[in-house]
Amino acid sequence: MGQPVTFLRTSSPRPGIVRFELNRTVTGMGHERYRAGEEILGDRPSDELARRMLATGRLSSLHMHGSVITAELAGGDDSGLGDVIASLYTYYVPGVEIPSDEELIAMVES
Repeated sequence: MGQPVTFLRTSSPRPGIVRFELNRTVTGMGHERYRAGEEILGDRPSDELARRMLATGRLSSLHMHGSVITAELAGGDDSGLGDVIASLYTYYVPGVEIPSDEELIAMVES
């Protein structure tokens, strides 16, 4: 369940830089910068996406503005990053139990 994020991947004239233009904003109007090895404390969509993308070990840094992600590759390979982006809003994957209506109502009422 959830809606996959679609994107267009483009290269930069600078080697080792790739851009992803998403079909939705992840930062609103703000700029966000993330670096590999730095702790990400927030819980906004941009923070979660940065955590997931940096966890692949393929990036040294990320810059997000609105719906554009600029990624600096740690090596030359960006494989798998598209899957990370596309699954940002996918909550129920195989093996995850979907809550019943009663469980969902109990969460709202508490």
